[in-house]
Amino acid sequence: MKLSKFKFNLPQELIALHPAKNRDESRLMVVNRKTGKIEHKVFKDILNYFGEKDVFIFNNTKVFPARLYGNKEKTGARIEVFLLRELNEELRLWDVLVDPARKIRIGNKLYFGEDDSMVAEVIDNTTSRGRTLRFLYDGNHDEFKKALYALGETPLPKYIDRPVEPEDAERYQNIFATEEGAVVAPAAGFHFSRELMKRLEIKDCQFAYLTLHSGLGNFREIDVEDLTKHKMDSEQMIINAEVVNTVNAAKDSGHQICAVGTSVMRAIETAVSTDGHLKEFEGWTNKFIFPPYDFSVATSMLTNFHLPLSTLLMMTAAFGGYDLVMDAYDVAVKEQYHFGAYGDAMLIIDK
Repeated sequence: MKLSKFKFNLPQELIALHPAKNRDESRLMVVNRKTGKIEHKVFKDILNYFGEKDVFIFNNTKVFPARLYGNKEKTGARIEVFLLRELNEELRLWDVLVDPARKIRIGNKLYFGEDDSMVAEVIDNTTSRGRTLRFLYDGNHDEFKKALYALGETPLPKYIDRPVEPEDAERYQNIFATEEGAVVAPAAGFHFSRELMKRLEIKDCQFAYLTLHSGLGNFREIDVEDLTKHKMDSEQMIINAEVVNTVNAAKDSGHQICAVGTSVMRAIETAVSTDGHLKEFEGWTNKFIFPPYDFSVATSMLTNFHLPLSTLLMMTAAFGGYDLVMDAYDVAVKEQYHFGAYGDAMLIIDK
């Protein structure tokens, strides 16, 4: 499977810059991979496709305000710092990306906040753009994190080309997000409102929550035509016994298992045993799924409409079938569905 097979013409105006007014009222395209039928619905219509004892698997990772802007000492040059993850709590060490990278060297100090209240020192160059920063802060760790996050903003993807607005802090986040650690939101879950979750519960649908801290690797450009040569960045994930028991019981009793988003699909395909059952997992995954691929756990998949040449589109095509998914994307463009994290949703079913 070649990279160029995932190129399609996406008009710029179809990339959603804002979320739908109500979470559960975005559009929903339902694609039946068994019959090839495509239906156009509103998201809350998902109620009609699931029933008693069917399971939705959600990613409960929580996005933190990862994008900061600081100034370089002496020159005052404006530098964007993107927090990736905390490396050492005691030493205040963070793995970060800096832009423009060429201006930042080991030993440089960066100042953040209107009064330069936060100072960081560059102590290591890990990649061409990556750095390790040591933040200089006297308070305890909780106070430090609070001060650091107060300086940051919601890390909207670069393709959402507008200033961050107050509503983004709530809307670029799932309502069930509890485990802090992501810099990319698992956007398929955005469409679930509290009211819709309640209505699914009334139908006796079940919810399982795993954690996969989604990183910037989702947006990294693929620079090889042969997809077998592309390496995904590693992401931390946890699947506990409660998730395993819920999912395996549904599988054994023939109920539907819906993976809500590509991050969930990557997680469950990482932690599947040879007999097709889910197992507990705590660690890292760099699994890259593209067609052809045999899935073991999920019977349906919910995902947003993704940008051309993205790994997210590749996984969607692997689950729905390459030809059917690319045809559905042609329909989505013609019907003016919205693409990206704040865009509309696609549900792939097989019944």
